[in-house]
Amino acid sequence: MQRVVITGVGVVTPIGTGKETFWQSLASGRSGIRPISTFDVSAYTTRFAGEVPDFVPENYMERKDARRMDRFVQFAVAAARLAVADSALVIDQDNADRTGVLIGSGIGGIQTIEQQFQVLQERGPDRISPFFIPMLIANMASGQVSILLGAKGPNTTVVTACATGTHAIGDAFQIIRRGDADAMLAGGSEAPISALGLGGFCAARAMSTRNDDPEGASRPFDATRDGFVMAEGAGVAVLESFDSAQARGAHIYAEVLGYGLSGDAFHITGQAPEGEGASRSMAMAVRNSGIKADEVDYINAHGTSTTQNDKFETAAIKRVLGDHAYKVAISSTKSMTGHLLGAAGAIEAITCALTMERGIIPPTINYANPDPECDLDYVPNVARAADVRTAMSNSFGFGGHNATIVMRRVDS
Repeated sequence: MQRVVITGVGVVTPIGTGKETFWQSLASGRSGIRPISTFDVSAYTTRFAGEVPDFVPENYMERKDARRMDRFVQFAVAAARLAVADSALVIDQDNADRTGVLIGSGIGGIQTIEQQFQVLQERGPDRISPFFIPMLIANMASGQVSILLGAKGPNTTVVTACATGTHAIGDAFQIIRRGDADAMLAGGSEAPISALGLGGFCAARAMSTRNDDPEGASRPFDATRDGFVMAEGAGVAVLESFDSAQARGAHIYAEVLGYGLSGDAFHITGQAPEGEGASRSMAMAVRNSGIKADEVDYINAHGTSTTQNDKFETAAIKRVLGDHAYKVAISSTKSMTGHLLGAAGAIEAITCALTMERGIIPPTINYANPDPECDLDYVPNVARAADVRTAMSNSFGFGGHNATIVMRRVDS
């Protein structure tokens, strides 16, 4: 089995595009949540989200190509280009067929669906764009990245709601480990902030309604939490075999040690009681990593700021880590970025890699009112200097999908 490492990261988020801007925001506890600016939200119960500011697609692709992509695909291309540049990986005829892409999306091209449905209603079926279908389908993030970067290796996608990004990185890890590729561009991308997307989540009563305090609305593990905050963006990591990375002298952020996944088999949107399914995913990841549970130094929690998730994730961590649960540092960076749905897990895995590299644990901001059912160390409000050698990242999605990855710092 090949060892697998992360050699490049690319992010497009509400708190910054590119790893340095993103990291500075995380370390300083800056929120990216603002009133929605792209359409009229006056009739909605939630009127704020984590929008990516000042995104210019033409900085990452030709204008002609950008016009034929939904926003979620544009984000994926941008994040992939940033990750490849960060890794200094050159994709050419010598390695193209050993370099693959696995980028998922929970929702796909919902903005394109809305726009083209309006065209249908107002102008008729013969005016629908011939690019309508290729713009909206979830696999087109992987498809366009592969085409634009010339990656001819394994090319697929994953759609598992809010677990998508973690499943993508975990599946890419397994592809390299079994020897089917030397490098994979893996992650998730999402652009759900639209009239229909926002309306759907409002109807489900899943989101915070703190319209008078958007920056304080995402408050994971806080007793006054009232729902998640929708966000958009993308995260892509370059995963590479250790031998390949070492041979070309690549910078290594972390080694991916293990991957766990499970199904709740319980409810389409609710989690299994006491985080039973989540705990099985975490336990599998720990077991497959070959580490002991008490070796985990940091957990980037799914931490959605919903009543049930935060309570059950806390219970799952206790179930898997035992007494060590009270000693491990945990944070939810969704408190700053909002919930990027299918991109969340990728962003948070990248956060774990940067945390280990830089020795700083990002905080859980907006934590002011302790919840007796959430009684662990959530690194409240202020970043913390720490020697983090082993990190875990959790993601859980509608449909009962659970995913966990475990990473370790590679000390030279």
